[in-house]
Formats: sequence, structure tokens, C-alpha cells
Amino acid sequence: MTKTHSPRKPNAALAWRIFFYLLGLLVLALGISMNTKAGLGVSPLISVSYSAADILGRSFANMTLLLYSAYVVVEMILHLLHSKGLACRGNPPKRKLSMALLLDALQFPLSLVFTRFLNLFDIVIPNLASDQVVGFWSTLPGRVLFLLAAICLTGIGAAFSMNMRIIPNPGDGIVQALSDSTGASVGLTKNFMDLGSVALTCVVSLACTRHLIGIGLGTVLCVIGVGRVIAVFNHLCRTKTLTLAGLDPFPKLSAEKGAAAS
Repeated sequence: MTKTHSPRKPNAALAWRIFFYLLGLLVLALGISMNTKAGLGVSPLISVSYSAADILGRSFANMTLLLYSAYVVVEMILHLLHSKGLACRGNPPKRKLSMALLLDALQFPLSLVFTRFLNLFDIVIPNLASDQVVGFWSTLPGRVLFLLAAICLTGIGAAFSMNMRIIPNPGDGIVQALSDSTGASVGLTKNFMDLGSVALTCVVSLACTRHLIGIGLGTVLCVIGVGRVIAVFNHLCRTKTLTLAGLDPFPKLSAEKGAAAS
């Protein structure tokens, strides 16, 4: 016999969904902040804001807020152009333009909250590459271990926030918008975004300081590791967390069943 699950109360499910989403943002911010403090290179998408903050002597959180705001503006332009292109071809869009633009606009306050988390962690977490940190965590093995912990937290936080399907992080939103506009897969678009971010960071940092800023071993490990952590987390926890949040863990299967029954 198969187990039957009683339907979860809407209020309880919504509370779980919001909790998991906010937890994901908090853990993601912690992972990104730890990544910058290891001093071994940062993930591609934040390398631009990290290098700009270092060159200009500004807050990493505030430069990330500017970068995310730019992403959101680009998303809005892409959604407008994509919607007009579909209309010219007589193809109805998957969702209304007004809804797409609303979700884009909501990324502005999300970015503000998220970068305040970054600011908080930037204050409380020391820079392991500085002279003020002594002992194991200042050594290369300690910093690599710290970096690996940061990658795990980044992947877990990203999985939590993405799976709850509320407001996308601008770093994910820009990839999805580019994918929708070009017809390329999300994975391929993400790879090109990573490469473009790294290339821009290299050019700007070399032009301004004559040495690389934010690019190193950590950059490579983030590209490889974050996706793997998301995959493992989803394999172990996705079904349980989505069920608690009142979301369908298997939307494609449900859609196929609905089509078969109709």
C-alpha cells in the first residue's frame, strides 16, 4: 500500500514557503560573504562587483546592489523586447508582460534586503588573507576548507530560494531572461554569463591595477561546486521542503496526469 499524505493547511504551507525562502537568502548571503573572505577568488557572477568594490574602495554590498539593479533593468528591457517579438510573430507569451515586469520590479527591494545581509556578514566575518587572522584559518588548507564551506552554503541557499518560486535573485533572473530572449538553454546561458563576468573582471582589474582581483582557485571551484551542491541538496531535500511549502515536487508528472485524465 502507498502512503497518502493529508493536504497541508494553506496558512502553514505559506509560512513554510516564506521561511524556506528567507532562510535561503540568508544562507546564500552567508555563503557569498564567506567566499569573498577566503581570499582565493570569488564566484563569477559577483566577481564584477567584488573587483569594482576593491578598485573604488567601496562597500562590496553596495556595489553588488548596483550590479543587481543593472541586471533588473536589463531583464525588463529583454522582457519588453521578447514580448514585442512574440506579438509580431503572432505567438502568445507564456505569461503576461505585466506579470513579468512586476516580478522584475520586485527584485529591486529583494536586492536591497539581500545586500544588507551581505553588509552584515562583511562586518562580522574576518578576511582570512589579512595579517589580523592567525592560526589554522590563515593557512592555505584552512582557507580552502573555508572556501569549500562557503560553496556548500551558497549552493544550499540558492536551492532553497529558487525552489520556493517567489521572487528570483537578480543573478538567476538575468540568466532566465537571456535564455528566454535568445532561445538558448538556461545552462548554456549561465555558462556564457559566467565567462562574460570573469572576462570583464579580468579586463577591468588589469586595466586599473595591473593585477587580477577576485579571480583565482575559488572562481573555478565555485563554477564546479555550486551546481553540484544544488543537485545533491535537491536529491536529498527538495521533495520534503516543497511538500512542506505546499508546492508540487513533480509538476511535470502532475501535468501529464492531468492531460491524460482530460
